Amino acid sequence: MPRLLILIGLPGSGKSSLAAKLVQVCPDRRLISTDTIRSQLFGDEAIQGSWLKVWAEVGRQFREAVQQISLGELQGAIYDATNVVRKQRRQAIALAQESGFTHITGLWLDVPLSICLQRNAERDRQVPEAIMYQMHRRLMGAPPKVADGFHCLITLEHF
Repeated sequence: MPRLLILIGLPGSGKSSLAAKLVQVCPDRRLISTDTIRSQLFGDEAIQGSWLKVWAEVGRQFREAVQQISLGELQGAIYDATNVVRKQRRQAIALAQESGFTHITGLWLDVPLSICLQRNAERDRQVPEAIMYQMHRRLMGAPPKVADGFHCLITLEHF
């Protein structure tokens, strides 16, 4: 059964750190990261570039992961992106289903904005504070729900 874990959270919530740890302890999971994809496509993960190109690569990697799962080479995949906008979450779920994933779990790292802002300030590559506030408003205005299309939704607070 092709399984996908979709991470959800603000920049600085710990998504990428958690994803790296999960892949370390479960090496039979494939990490699909929009930061990594932007780095591969545009030479730097900070370059936003064409979302259509990024999205096409996400789809390609989803399909490739499902194929590897069906061959027994993988047990599942992890999608590391902010996914703070409900429409984008639903699009990711739809793309995952079209690609062949049959069980999709959402994992929301519900970390207080103040902590995310602090962690963001300590990074080399910082998201502008105004964008962080905007993302927080959008996430809180339409928080993740099973009704988005998840089979299961897990919320981790204060991660």
